Amino acid sequence: MKLSLALVFVFILPVIRAQVPHWGPCPDPAVQPAFNLKQFMGRWFEIAKLPAQFEKGRCIETNFTLKTDSSIRVVSSEILKGELRKIEGTGVIEDLKNPAKLGISYSYVLPFSPYWILSTDYVNSALVYSCTDILRLFHVDFAWILGRTRTLPDSTIQKAMEIFAKNNIDVSRMTPSKQQGCEKSL
Repeated sequence: MKLSLALVFVFILPVIRAQVPHWGPCPDPAVQPAFNLKQFMGRWFEIAKLPAQFEKGRCIETNFTLKTDSSIRVVSSEILKGELRKIEGTGVIEDLKNPAKLGISYSYVLPFSPYWILSTDYVNSALVYSCTDILRLFHVDFAWILGRTRTLPDSTIQKAMEIFAKNNIDVSRMTPSKQQGCEKSL
């Protein structure tokens, strides 16, 4: 058993190094009540995030387009080393009774990852959370503050941080995203 556990950590540690691992299972935060998927569609800019190995660039944004009542097209982009990089995925409402709990996958071979909308006003900002349990021993989580514009007022960001904290989500390592010079870069 000890050898198996050690092997799991050897293989998983490089994957989570840039992430934010925590002991214990994922928290179960409250999500946006009466979430309206259609109103959430459109372009969102990343304002701040917990470190994510898969996001290394600047000018990160995601565009959501409705495919069906419970399925969306997800196109995320970033500028990395002067090059625009895009990735396309699919999002689904996994439980129609709780539409703010989406699952998103950027590959046919990977399972859907949680993409939970904790809070949104649909026109200015949104708070998103994702968490994956690893053997119920620890979890790796991601959190984003999104905006319909490339910047948000400090008061909005502070309120977002308070909502994360109230839901037992550690955002002490959250960093601002680089959204300057995006229009003239390419």
